[in-house]
Amino acid sequence: MLVFEAKLKGSDEQYEKLDEAIRTARFIRNSCLRYWMDNKGVGKYELSAYCAVLSKDFSFANNLNSMARQASAERAWSAISRFYDNCKKNASKKGFPRFKKHQTHGSVEYKTTGYKLSDDRQTITFTDGFKAGSFRLWGTRDLHFYQLNQIKRVRVVRRADGYYAQFCLDVERVENREATGKTIGLDVGLAHFYTDSDGQTIENPRHLRKSEKSLKRLGRKLSKTKKGDALSLSFAERLVEKGSKNRIKRRNRLSRKHLKVSRQRKDFAVKLARCVIQSNDLVAYEDLMVRNMVKNRKLSKSISDAAWSAFRDWLEYFGKVFGVATVAVPPHYTSANCSNCGEVVKKSLSTRTHKCHHCGFVLDRDWNAARNILEIGLRTVGHTGTLNASGDIDLCLGEETPLSKPSRGKRKPKE
Repeated sequence: MLVFEAKLKGSDEQYEKLDEAIRTARFIRNSCLRYWMDNKGVGKYELSAYCAVLSKDFSFANNLNSMARQASAERAWSAISRFYDNCKKNASKKGFPRFKKHQTHGSVEYKTTGYKLSDDRQTITFTDGFKAGSFRLWGTRDLHFYQLNQIKRVRVVRRADGYYAQFCLDVERVENREATGKTIGLDVGLAHFYTDSDGQTIENPRHLRKSEKSLKRLGRKLSKTKKGDALSLSFAERLVEKGSKNRIKRRNRLSRKHLKVSRQRKDFAVKLARCVIQSNDLVAYEDLMVRNMVKNRKLSKSISDAAWSAFRDWLEYFGKVFGVATVAVPPHYTSANCSNCGEVVKKSLSTRTHKCHHCGFVLDRDWNAARNILEIGLRTVGHTGTLNASGDIDLCLGEETPLSKPSRGKRKPKE
């Protein structure tokens, strides 16, 4: 599946119509959720049938396209099914479905009807009861390469800087690349974004830290504005945003700044992951549980700003696109084990240099962990790799490596 995104260019009146469609989709989702709460044993098909009842009882709900109403019901059911799955797994947080409130962002999803694309794929017209009209698509140039029957859904998304249309295409993305014969292990961190098994490091961009000063300044300006309703605003604006005109403007500036930081973080992760995948035939990385790591109150902001999970997701995505093996390695003992002899060298988090008391091997802590990650990754895909003192990888078959489990004594010599 491919997703193309384009910004919608239109008038303010057209944007108000899109706001009405987004609020209606949110209303249907919340109504389906309430119907599930009040009636025991309601399933997915009952929620879909309930959309027809809502369209008869509420005239504004009838204005929304029928498939868009079904998509809103499917959203409600996805939240319900996720809650059921967590209950079966006996998770600590079940994630009981919640109602969506009126927010400055939201979306409405059309499937195959409710919109019409022009022949040149530069204009989209929404044909449901809200009559939003035609919008100019700005930002996509590849949509005209695909047929209309390949578009499975169109989602209209409202963000702080405008409205966007997302086109989901039923196309499998496969790209060819030349084999490089290289393998790499990655150890992510905070001092450096990652350190690979060759000793190369990538600096941590720290997008949030660099923008924190301006974010605080915009937040202080927002807190000084009035929180009362603005009578001069339109009905749609009063439903979504509360406060004076200055408060709405400053809230939008703060939202735009946060949106810019998130886009910078995503752009960095996408470009770096693509570069790593194209340069190697195998990429090994740690299978970190970031959700538990952010519970550390002293490091939670830095860990969230690094966006390790997003980088891993893009590594796995580009690995499938380019046909590169990506291996998630358990992080246990990757920092403690010596990559030269396999002995366990316990060290605190503040100790940044690995010094093995058994063989005298000295190396940067993250570099040592990256070498261990690569060795485990090679063993996972069917080979065993042993890093020698020079840093080269000796591949062998059918033998146990010292990193298969923590060493409790001296290594036995090979027979």
